[in-house]
Amino acid sequence: MESWRIETRCLQEGYKPGNGEPRVLPIFQSTTYKYDSTEHVAKLFDLEVPGHMYTRISNPTVECVENKIASLEGGVGALCTSSGQSASMIAVMNICGCGDHVVSSGTIYGGTYNLFSVTLKKMGVEVSFVDPDASEDEIQKAFRPGTKAVFAETIANPKISVLDIEKFARISKKNNVPLIVDNTFATPILCRPIEFGADIVVHSTTKYMDGHATSVGGAIVDAGSFDWKNGKYPDMTQPDPSYHGVAYTEAFAEKAYITKARVQYMRDIGNCMSPMNAFLTNIGLETLHIRMERHCENAVKVARYLKGSDKVLSVSYPALAEDKYYDMAGKYLPKGCSGVISFRIKGGREEAVRFMDRLKLAAIVVHVADARTAVLHPASSTHRQLSDSQLMDAGIEPDLIRFSVGLENADDIIEDISQALG
Repeated sequence: MESWRIETRCLQEGYKPGNGEPRVLPIFQSTTYKYDSTEHVAKLFDLEVPGHMYTRISNPTVECVENKIASLEGGVGALCTSSGQSASMIAVMNICGCGDHVVSSGTIYGGTYNLFSVTLKKMGVEVSFVDPDASEDEIQKAFRPGTKAVFAETIANPKISVLDIEKFARISKKNNVPLIVDNTFATPILCRPIEFGADIVVHSTTKYMDGHATSVGGAIVDAGSFDWKNGKYPDMTQPDPSYHGVAYTEAFAEKAYITKARVQYMRDIGNCMSPMNAFLTNIGLETLHIRMERHCENAVKVARYLKGSDKVLSVSYPALAEDKYYDMAGKYLPKGCSGVISFRIKGGREEAVRFMDRLKLAAIVVHVADARTAVLHPASSTHRQLSDSQLMDAGIEPDLIRFSVGLENADDIIEDISQALG
């Protein structure tokens, strides 16, 4: 229900059991569906009636999770994918083709940076990276006649900077292109980018939404508010020959974008979320509001400890009053800034590695936003493919440590950090 608060939606949205049906979302572990007539199947493939054709395109378990995530973000619809990377790729390629251009924040996850700078380039889509803290006039210089989208992260991974969403929304609107915001670290519990002008929201559900390091997945949420009829997106308005001439804006109105993403890109590429991963993600979503509160509470304590240590060179966590993004966090993240902290240890890269190897509670893993405390050296792992200059552009120094504060007792986490600092 629209009147439900977000905590209630985490538990009640998505799956609606009927009389005598299972209380918990069932796992529809089936690739196929049975129909009573050939005519009905034909209507499904012509997009004339709702329903499931094949699990690559849609599945009852996955659909319930999509509906829940759309409700949490305040969108008209969502599409779950096999990973966060898949979500970012489909979100962009759904409206871009060979010869098109995208403007992206330079401070984004290393995998996304590589996707944009290398893989999309092979497909003929060029991406220009900008400093998200630059002025509107400076960012405007990156736009071209063929620019089709703007991309950025609410909380940048791993810089932990906060995006001025309204500024990026103004720039996007001025250029008649949609703003795509990766809201993975914030989750809709801490920030709902659509309320600040974002048109499309993407997630790696692998992170806080799952919360237990069990399920890889992604999601795309459509705000349903962008004008696809502005002349820049003919694939949204002109007949699609692969569906007997359906025009998405005419047939699906405010759900044109997310429908096209499903029936065209998910159909052809096939990077769908599995029913089992959807089931596990839903379990995570049911406690998301509780976990995010504790992650934020613990992270503030850890960040303050690190800030007070004479062995730490700098700390990036927007909930600290002295942080560069403190005021921005107050506007966009009033409930907290997630559980991820970035910091630098005195002594350079070697000392950072030594510190990590001495940790006992915090685990070195290629993951973040887990119930358990985790640590990573981005320059050696998630951003290893970037050059030194690209690392600096992304706000990543060679000695930077990304610390994902878990749900353990904060004092135990701090004691682990203390003994590792030596």
